[in-house]
Amino acid sequence: MDINKILQSLKFNFSDLKGNFKTAFEFLVNLIEKLSSENRELQQEIQRLRDENNRLKGEQGKPDIKPDTKKNKDISSEKERKANTKAKKNRKKRAKNKQVKIDRTVKCSLDKSKLPSDAVFKGYHKVIVQDIKIQTDNIQFKKEVYYSPSTRKSYIAELPQGYEGEFGPALKALTLIFKNVSNMSGAKIFEFFKHFGIHISMGTISNILIKNHQSFHQEKTDIVEAGLQTTVYQAIDDTKARVNGKNHHTQIIGNPYYRAYFTEPKKNRLTILNVLMNQKPLMYCLNHHAFKVLKQLQLSKKYFKKLINLECENIFTEKEFENLILLEFPLIGKGVKSKIFEAAAIAAYRKGVGHLVVKALLCDDAPQFKLICQEMALCWVHDGRHYKKLNPVFKYNATKVNKFLKEYWKYYHKLLEYKNAPTVKIAELLSDEFDQLFSKTTGYNDLDDRILKTKMKKEQLLLVLKYPEIPLHNNDMELGARVCARKRDVSFHTMTNEGTKANDTFLTIIDTCKKLNVNPFQYFIDRIKNIYELPSLAQLIIDKHAQSI
Repeated sequence: MDINKILQSLKFNFSDLKGNFKTAFEFLVNLIEKLSSENRELQQEIQRLRDENNRLKGEQGKPDIKPDTKKNKDISSEKERKANTKAKKNRKKRAKNKQVKIDRTVKCSLDKSKLPSDAVFKGYHKVIVQDIKIQTDNIQFKKEVYYSPSTRKSYIAELPQGYEGEFGPALKALTLIFKNVSNMSGAKIFEFFKHFGIHISMGTISNILIKNHQSFHQEKTDIVEAGLQTTVYQAIDDTKARVNGKNHHTQIIGNPYYRAYFTEPKKNRLTILNVLMNQKPLMYCLNHHAFKVLKQLQLSKKYFKKLINLECENIFTEKEFENLILLEFPLIGKGVKSKIFEAAAIAAYRKGVGHLVVKALLCDDAPQFKLICQEMALCWVHDGRHYKKLNPVFKYNATKVNKFLKEYWKYYHKLLEYKNAPTVKIAELLSDEFDQLFSKTTGYNDLDDRILKTKMKKEQLLLVLKYPEIPLHNNDMELGARVCARKRDVSFHTMTNEGTKANDTFLTIIDTCKKLNVNPFQYFIDRIKNIYELPSLAQLIIDKHAQSI
């Protein structure tokens, strides 16, 4: 007998109850909800411990088979987020043939002997068929050689730019596209070339993907530098990564003009600062703001009293600051040292000496994103997922959750309308409406706790009222995290720091190309050949931003 099914099928109306009976019944319902939730968590923990016990015995745990998607609870909010409160927009199908480039024209003739005697020619019926031709373009270069008896030296003509290493620019660009757009492994790229008569080794493919890309690394640096200038905010998210078998974290940062990737061993505040500074060396300052941050990080009074003697506006390099702290605290613990360094680095970052300072950070509620920027905007989609994760056993409570979610997304769409036509008056009305919506009590304790938690994040969720250009969600950076996840499906990890850096660089360039409507294949060929007919992506970012103002 399934207790949950019985509970879910129960139908009752609290309006029929009065006084102490109603209070007692609501208490019992919430108690059952709490016990059911705890029971589910304990079952998961027991299974995890069983799997770990079996693993230690050399056996296998329970297979991680995902439930049927039809039965599995959907916590996605895409349907609600994209729902249009007004009439749905009429989407016109674009004419495909207008965009197709015609490479050649072929006339199809009729057998005249089979036509009636009175048939008259009326022109042509045009049909466009798209096809592709894949063939080698192997070149034998005849390099002139001269010998000078006076200098006893031979002089040999150089190959055109991009043809170094026995492989041409188109093949190199295609290799980069296969790896970073099509998610092909090195082995599959090798197999593709082999089928079309290209004699290339796996090692050469690896070198094309990883080696000698300083110009592209500089391009990434320029992209981020330009992107940091364009908007008052930067969106950021992270995902897991592996480098040579060790756990790392990839930070994804961007805005409407670019998206960049940084893979680092840690994901603390120093890492986030390093990303926001575009990997410039971190600086440190123990000024008044640093001590304000230390209070928020709850540094113990023992260290706080001694540190206060070092308060100043001087900016230190990492080595200088470490010597200063070790001189004052020779036996300092790792946790305390981390707090001091984070606070000092944040203070130096806020001073903005030699670097741009991001005013607002759009992110989830993870601790490493807090305290860094002056303002912090939270993602409504992330917050909405918490409501969808509620799993009441009573249909009565499930109805309450669904009813509140409708109001939640209705308010979200009002914020979207405000972004299109912001005014002070509407901002004040939306702020008041937020207080009313998230001050409700439903009688379902888990839902009421969740509503209260959202209310406590009012300032971060409603930063859009102050800066209407800030998105209400962080889906763009989450899409970047999915790109990393798909690459992990193909290549579980990168093996070297050089390979990791190349991976980050090309993902940055390709994603930015997509945002700027630039063909990455043509862009790679242009740069490999050193033609530079196409403008830099950094310049395109600045130009596109200027056009939007």
